[in-house]
Amino acid sequence: MNESAVLVPHQPAYLPWPGYFSRLLDVDELLLLDHVQFTRGWQNRNRVRGTGGHGPVWLTVPTRHRFGQPINEVRLADPAWARRHWRTLSYTYARAPYWPAYQDQLASLYQKPWEHLASLDVALIQFLLDALGLRVSLVYSSSLQPTGTRTDMLVNLCERTGRRILRLGVGAPAYLDLELLRAHDIDLEIASYTPSPYGAASQEWTPALSVLDLLLHEGPAALDVLRAGARTERKALVP
Repeated sequence: MNESAVLVPHQPAYLPWPGYFSRLLDVDELLLLDHVQFTRGWQNRNRVRGTGGHGPVWLTVPTRHRFGQPINEVRLADPAWARRHWRTLSYTYARAPYWPAYQDQLASLYQKPWEHLASLDVALIQFLLDALGLRVSLVYSSSLQPTGTRTDMLVNLCERTGRRILRLGVGAPAYLDLELLRAHDIDLEIASYTPSPYGAASQEWTPALSVLDLLLHEGPAALDVLRAGARTERKALVP
């Protein structure tokens, strides 16, 4: 594996926002942190476009879990969630330009009897990667069995994968041990994404919707929108 390659770690998320995918424009792998502790939030919910001027709509996948449980062990609760989500998506995006192109693939995913949250999240992420034209392999942190937590864990994952550049979001410097990264000769890249309106129905657009919204309105051009809003900046690890 290329020693200069970038490691992009992220928890599995439900129908992630465009910024999630904008980190992957020039890499060949996404490391899914499926072994870390589950927390309610983006891992099991996201927003799609509202209709009639009512603002965005939250889609939340109900879960059954215990405190401290890793994401890959969290089970789904109330199987009716899929029918509710599909009804919302169908109603919201029936007239989106690219709904016909992806409707059948999405329907098959929402008809499958999922038992675990991580499996659902990963299947949707893979669908979105393929639809966006991003050739990115998915690697699971649980298969690498990393040691430590927080920065220690990320250093260990860099070492196990042979990656020397760690790409994280804008909040990373607040919780990382930058001295530890420097000591292990690991560079840090900060990835950001600036959303902007798109599509003919941009009057109903709001920032931080699921990337599914972008895909269904822009189709093949969605990748250009991601590129336009993506930024990466090398963070200086001053001793």
